[in-house]
Amino acid sequence: MSFRALVLSQAPDRRVTGAIEVLPEDRLPPGDVTVAIEYSTLNYKDGLVLTTGGGLVKTWPHVGGIDFAGTVEASDSPAFRRGDKVVLNGWRVGELHWGGYATKARVKGDWLVKLPAAISTKRAMAIGTAGYTSMLCVMALEKHGIVPAAGEILVTGAAGGVGSVAVAILARLGYSVVAATGRPQEGAYLMALGAKTIMDRKELVEAPDRPLLSERFAGLIDTVSGVMFAKALAQVKYNGAAAVCGLAAGPSFPGSILPFILRSVAVYGIDSVMLPKAPREAAWQRLGADLPLEKLDSTVSDVGLSDLMALAPKILKGEIRGRVVVDVNK
Repeated sequence: MSFRALVLSQAPDRRVTGAIEVLPEDRLPPGDVTVAIEYSTLNYKDGLVLTTGGGLVKTWPHVGGIDFAGTVEASDSPAFRRGDKVVLNGWRVGELHWGGYATKARVKGDWLVKLPAAISTKRAMAIGTAGYTSMLCVMALEKHGIVPAAGEILVTGAAGGVGSVAVAILARLGYSVVAATGRPQEGAYLMALGAKTIMDRKELVEAPDRPLLSERFAGLIDTVSGVMFAKALAQVKYNGAAAVCGLAAGPSFPGSILPFILRSVAVYGIDSVMLPKAPREAAWQRLGADLPLEKLDSTVSDVGLSDLMALAPKILKGEIRGRVVVDVNK
């Protein structure tokens, strides 16, 4: 038996090239569940792997793709049987382990989650790691006690994959969403997802001139970090919270501890990679119930494996709107 994969190689100058190859099944890595992959997706981290490796890949040649959805083909795990529809996010699949840019994967059963009946494999990848991360952010704000009546929720990087899904979920739950984007032309798209207000990123790109600005936001979902996070954090209300899940602008920010100790603002770090199975399953169940799937469809671009190398630089530059779903059989 064989399978088809986008196989990546890295040159001495760190430049990554990719070619679609047909490989024997014995090339699959160890694991107790074999999945016939139907769809994967393109995330920021995938863009790093596809262009330079991003320091994430240790062994070449490599198959990228940090998430996938498909059907169990064979299982030695008591948790899964042939025919189960499953999704995988994280566990450094697509980095240290071969990932979803192939028609088959072999992984540990502990890494898989059964899909809720409401979510097809294609929609699972329209959600993908980005949407799953968005749900974790929303759940963190809920855990903090932030309800729709508390006030506006700011979402940074709102036109991107994580941001788009966060806007849709929050709006569905009744929150008033302020969507910050550097692409004003995406305003109509974000309003259709449920945003109440569009904020030009220019309002957040200069570091705050003082550590506490006028209180505005009950909560914050930050996908960017850097100056934007610092400026937004300075405007979070007393006893508000920020869910932080991205670092497109880098890992550091010019901030102060004053929002934490004078306004009792809490920051929740969102790790979607190594999260234990129980909260993963809870997040996917919530996605099946609280994400307006009909709106999700409007965020999706459909591509094949052969399109990925050209798209990778674009996602790193913030030029991709919404979600990219990869049909691995195309």
